[in-house]
Amino acid sequence: MASKKTNENKVTSEDSNSRRDFIKKSGLFTALALTPPSLVMASEKKWDEKIAEYLETVPLSIEVNGEKHNLNIEPRTTLLDLLREQLHLTGTKKGCDHGQCGACTVHVDGIRILSCLSLASMQQNAKVVTIEGLSKGKKLHPMQEAFIKNDGFQCGYCTPGQIMSGIACIKEGHANSREEISEYMSGNICRCGAYHNIVDAIVEVKEGGKLI
Repeated sequence: MASKKTNENKVTSEDSNSRRDFIKKSGLFTALALTPPSLVMASEKKWDEKIAEYLETVPLSIEVNGEKHNLNIEPRTTLLDLLREQLHLTGTKKGCDHGQCGACTVHVDGIRILSCLSLASMQQNAKVVTIEGLSKGKKLHPMQEAFIKNDGFQCGYCTPGQIMSGIACIKEGHANSREEISEYMSGNICRCGAYHNIVDAIVEVKEGGKLI
């Protein structure tokens, strides 16, 4: 008796699943049949995706390294991704992507920020300077020269962020001693451990009055 009930329940369940599957497929075919040809054609040419992309973006006017850009970006785009992916300025590095390593440090309106934590859409009409914007042609920025002279890097991955923070550290008035420099550079991590040489480079630029 139990076996008969089990079989009946199994058949009922299979019938129910078949009916649901039939209804879904019928609904899909009906929707396709009623879709205007213009929409089908637009879908085939991916116009729908382009329209959606346009509607889901916001305008942004921004100056990067002295060059003005008028762009349409997704609201969720970070300044770091804008620089690297859209403007192809890959000197600014993506390290932790959580604001903990400092590799993505850039200057916005003269202030150092972590570009991985900043939405690009919030930088309307801002002036951004990245590591690429420091040198003038083949002439390096004094901080870049000091890093080379003092061997302030090893693998070099953190170096762009270290240099940008080093410049800001002096401009902020936080380079009056090695201890103060170390404290205000603590947000920039060097996995190679070149901290002593990094401080040497910043001290040299500060004491030499070379910062421009």
